[in-house]
Amino acid sequence: MTADGKVTTRTLAPVDFTSREDKLHLFRQRALADAVLLGHTSLKRDNVRLGIPSDLQQARINRKKPPAPLRVIISNKGRIASRLNIFQSRISPILIFSTKRMPKKTQAALKTKATLHLTKSGEIDLAAMLEALRSKYNVRRLACEGGPTLFRALLERGFVDQLNLTIAPYMFGGGKAPTLTGLSKEFLPASVHCSLVDMRTIGDECFLSYRIRHPRRRRN
Repeated sequence: MTADGKVTTRTLAPVDFTSREDKLHLFRQRALADAVLLGHTSLKRDNVRLGIPSDLQQARINRKKPPAPLRVIISNKGRIASRLNIFQSRISPILIFSTKRMPKKTQAALKTKATLHLTKSGEIDLAAMLEALRSKYNVRRLACEGGPTLFRALLERGFVDQLNLTIAPYMFGGGKAPTLTGLSKEFLPASVHCSLVDMRTIGDECFLSYRIRHPRRRRN
């Protein structure tokens, strides 16, 4: 994000204001995960494949893991174009969590490219999605790469354990440019406490890693 907390511009332009080192940092974090999660809006905006470089693929193979993490897309409406770049790459399986609101024509187009998990409710149950990833696909480490609306939803439900944040040397300003938790004017239901576990600077960028401190649950 920028020094004033913006993760993109007011036009939701693809993120290209960080350095090559930040992009390599993203690849390294992605390679550590069993699966990578991305909301449909961010996927459509950035049109990424969610792959990793060949050296990181080999490192995963050396650790007895698949060459690349599973790729997971989440969308309530399910209006996902099958021509997006992610569907042109076979680096790893693609899972789509959506609802029955997904048009039949879209379902037919995506069935040959991904595994569809469609719920009858109007919105995705994030807890059920995480449980499915764990029980059906043995996902133990899930990397969420955005966007802000999805990140906020996960944060509100206590589903985030770690935050990896790069601060870039820019300021965008403007009330219509999303922050890390989106455009909502509402406060989070409760303050989220973080513990800084790592910090380093390369050039003018600062790389931070926070552990999210979850409240202790009361025992009955």
